[in-house]
Amino acid sequence: MGGWPQLRESRTVTSGQAPGTVIRCGLRDTLLSNVPASIVLFFARPLPADDLAKGLAQALAAVPVFGGRMRTTGDLLEIVCSDEGVPMEFYTIDDTLAEAVSRVAMPNSGLANHCEATKARDGGLPLLTVRVTEFSDGGTAVCTSFHHSVGDMQTYMLFIQAWSAAVDGGEMPEVVVVEDRDGYLDEILPPSDGGMPSFRLPEPAEAEALAAELAAAARANRAVQIYFGAQEVARMRDELAAEAGRWLSTNDVLAAHIHTALRDLDDYDGVRHISMPVNIRPRLDLPPAVVGNILSEVYVPCAPETTTAQFAVQIRATMDDLAVTPPSFRADERLIEQLGRDRLPDLVPYAFDPPRRTFSLSNWTRFGVVDVTLGGQRPVMVSPTTAVSLPWVAWLVEGFDGAGYLLTIVVPVRFAGKLRGEAGRARLHRFRADDDELPALAVAAGRII
Repeated sequence: MGGWPQLRESRTVTSGQAPGTVIRCGLRDTLLSNVPASIVLFFARPLPADDLAKGLAQALAAVPVFGGRMRTTGDLLEIVCSDEGVPMEFYTIDDTLAEAVSRVAMPNSGLANHCEATKARDGGLPLLTVRVTEFSDGGTAVCTSFHHSVGDMQTYMLFIQAWSAAVDGGEMPEVVVVEDRDGYLDEILPPSDGGMPSFRLPEPAEAEALAAELAAAARANRAVQIYFGAQEVARMRDELAAEAGRWLSTNDVLAAHIHTALRDLDDYDGVRHISMPVNIRPRLDLPPAVVGNILSEVYVPCAPETTTAQFAVQIRATMDDLAVTPPSFRADERLIEQLGRDRLPDLVPYAFDPPRRTFSLSNWTRFGVVDVTLGGQRPVMVSPTTAVSLPWVAWLVEGFDGAGYLLTIVVPVRFAGKLRGEAGRARLHRFRADDDELPALAVAAGRII
């Protein structure tokens, strides 16, 4: 880091409208209430601070849940659209854009004011923070960190599209704010499903081990970023589809390739699962405008002898089944009915199971985040950044200037070294050709595999 970030200006942005709408968080919102989601958009040139702030105010009017505060009423978590505002800070730093890109996945990247998700449940704290950093070469990072109970990636897209429209004069997105989220879904979902719960109650010994894993996360794990070029992925898809003898999506082959590469490089030889949260609005015929966590978890087991093509087919079959039966909503409801809502704080996601190497992959591609503009610019890179580095958790987004794909994955320190080594690079990029051209920013950043 070329120097410490220098705070240039701090504001609290409000929309000037306080509808006072009270949103009853759903079960999934509550189960995600310890989690912030922090996303960095990098731009090649400076952005006008006043325009960003004025546009943010209009975005908060369009999607008022982001400007509200939480409260607990009985055993229910609620969000009040009170327009108490969003902290927005402007920094400068001596680093270049490429230097900032090289460290974006680190918890101490200096690019984010992470939303304090756990503390925010008690009220008084913002559900969204914004940090804008201008670099020495004119590049700019805009980091938004929001409380996961507010919503999922599609909800974030409603906000960022509204912000873009306000700054650049586009059309505001339609937004549907549902006041009773569980009640809304209860009328839409089938009465039963064939899935498993997305959360579980660990035994005391396992709960203690997981708590130790969380406590040690900062020193025990590292984030690694891996770039897959468009031509590389095209070869991957063609070869694996030919081997499977059927059509496979880009998500199918990338998820299967990444998962089996991790398996082949690791020394754990048991059955491993991949967990993927899926936006099921399209599968329920819901408009994209609905705010909330309209997600379902998909779990696919991978045996040690399963080939990459076979695993891609398993993923495709599971996704096809999801189109018929959303697998986890009713199962989560049944679990809470059995245990009681007072056990909610004791539940952990099935996706968080480091000893069994359960791999959690969130795919943010095709949401359109790389296509939004601020100040007339599209982002040259989009990346998650984390407050806590939990192992075997990953995010997939479009790559530099929207081309190719960028994977951010958190793994144990020693395994991160293996991924960066010769054997790791060879396995991860077995579909890359010697003459494939890498993005200039990825090369300049230096740390991206």
